[in-house]
Amino acid sequence: MSQWPDFMVGQKSKPVRVFLVDDDVHLRHVVERELMADPRVQLVGQTGGLREAKRAMRQEVFDVLLADLNLEDGCGLELISLQRSIRPAAETIIISVMEGDAQLLRAIEQGAAGYLVKHCWFGSYVQAVLQVANGGASITPHVARRLLQRMRSNTPEPKCTDSEQLSGREREILRHVASGYTSQEIGAQLLITSMTVNTHVRNIYRKLQVKSRAQAVRAALLHGLL
Repeated sequence: MSQWPDFMVGQKSKPVRVFLVDDDVHLRHVVERELMADPRVQLVGQTGGLREAKRAMRQEVFDVLLADLNLEDGCGLELISLQRSIRPAAETIIISVMEGDAQLLRAIEQGAAGYLVKHCWFGSYVQAVLQVANGGASITPHVARRLLQRMRSNTPEPKCTDSEQLSGREREILRHVASGYTSQEIGAQLLITSMTVNTHVRNIYRKLQVKSRAQAVRAALLHGLL
């Protein structure tokens, strides 16, 4: 029996289509084998560089983009805006060898649905793909702790709007994730499904993006740039 619950999207008859971008050939093969071993996902294409990825992404139809952060010829974050432009219904998961605060927050703010540390996620890439394909978000305890700090940070006046504030339930879930609990464990404790937990996490990501854009606008107004 699979350790993951059944998902609404990602069945044997209609697997989630994944496009992989990573310049580490060995790691790409590891992820490729993992994805191909599960009939709920389908690897439709892969490349090793930013320029090649930009060209190939326009030709392939995919549901989830798995993109390395640091490519030899550029930054994988550039692919987020391209994905949102040519495949707006798809999602992007950024993968990296490290979990740097500035990098992960930038990725989430730009619209990534997940940020994974490569060597910590072997055996779990399928889970991450299925989570984001079903409207959730992939998140680690470290990311959750940084998001809590980010959402608590002071912002220029006026104060955050309701659309930028976390609800009590969202803060509760984020604290559980920061403590190391899985979506299944959180759902069991709060008497909700793991998919509901993931949906709350995705809403947290969205609010962070809204807050970051609002902060940028306010800063521009304060400096007379708008």
